[in-house]
Amino acid sequence: MVGTLERRASPSTAPTMGKSPTHGRDALRAGRIPKHHARLLNTFAPVIAFALLLVFWKLVVVIGGYKPFLLPPPEAVARSFWDALRDGILWPHLRTTLIEAGYGALAGIAVAFALGYVLVHIPLLDRALSPVIAACQAMPIVAIAPIFILWFGTGLLPKILICALIVFFPTLVTWMIGLRAIEPDLIGVANLAGANRWQILRYVEVPLALPSLLGGIRIAFTLSVIGAVVGEFVSARQGLGYLLKQAEFLYDTPLKFVALFCLMAISALGHVIVASLERLLLSWED
Repeated sequence: MVGTLERRASPSTAPTMGKSPTHGRDALRAGRIPKHHARLLNTFAPVIAFALLLVFWKLVVVIGGYKPFLLPPPEAVARSFWDALRDGILWPHLRTTLIEAGYGALAGIAVAFALGYVLVHIPLLDRALSPVIAACQAMPIVAIAPIFILWFGTGLLPKILICALIVFFPTLVTWMIGLRAIEPDLIGVANLAGANRWQILRYVEVPLALPSLLGGIRIAFTLSVIGAVVGEFVSARQGLGYLLKQAEFLYDTPLKFVALFCLMAISALGHVIVASLERLLLSWED
C-alpha cells in the first residue's frame, strides 16, 4: 500500500519539483538590476553618499547651533577651499603631501615585495627576522618621526621614509599570506615543466598571490597619507599636515576642514587607483 501511495504521489510532485528551479531562476532574473543601471549605481553611489553626508552635516550645524569656529557649515568650508585654491595656497601643500605619500608607498611596497618573497622561500631567515620586524612595528610612528627628521634633515626624504615604514608591514604580511596560500603541487608542476625561479614567480606565484597583495596595497596607500602628515607635523614648511598646523594656529577651522578633506581625497584616489588595477589584473578570475 505504501508503494502504491508513493507511485500515486510521484506524478503530482515531480512536475512541481522540476518547475521550481526554473521558476526560481526566472524570479532572480526578474529581480536583477540591468547591467547599465548597475554601472550607473556603482558610479554615483559615492556621490550620493557624499551628498547625504553634507546634508547630515548641515542639519547638525543648524539644529545644534554651532559657531563656525567650532563646526563650520559646508558652505563655509567650500568658500575657504575656493579662496585657498584661487590664492594659490592649497596646491603647493597638496602636491608636497602627494609626493611624500606616493613615493613612500611605492618604496614600502617594493621593499615588502622583495623581502616577503625571500622570507617565504628561506624559512630559517623567516624565523630569525619575523620577530624583529613585528617588534619594530610596535614602535609608534610619532616617536620615530623626530629621529628620522634628526638623521635625514627637514626635506622630503624623511617624510618619504616615514611613509615607507608605515606601509611596509601590512604589505609584507598580506604578500606572505598570499604566497603561503599557494598549493605546493602547483609549484611542483611548474618545476616539472622546466620553469626556473623567475618564471615560477611571474606565472604562478604573483598571479595567485595578487588578490592578497592588492588588499595590502589598498591599506598601504591610506597609511602612507597618515605617515606623510605625521612627518609634516614634526617638521615641515609645506604639506597638508603643515597647513593643518597653520590653520590651528590661526583658529581657522574652515581651512582645517579643507586640509582634512584634501587628505580624504588623496586616500580615496589611492583606493580608486588600486581598485582599478585590481579589476584590470584580476579579470582572468571572472
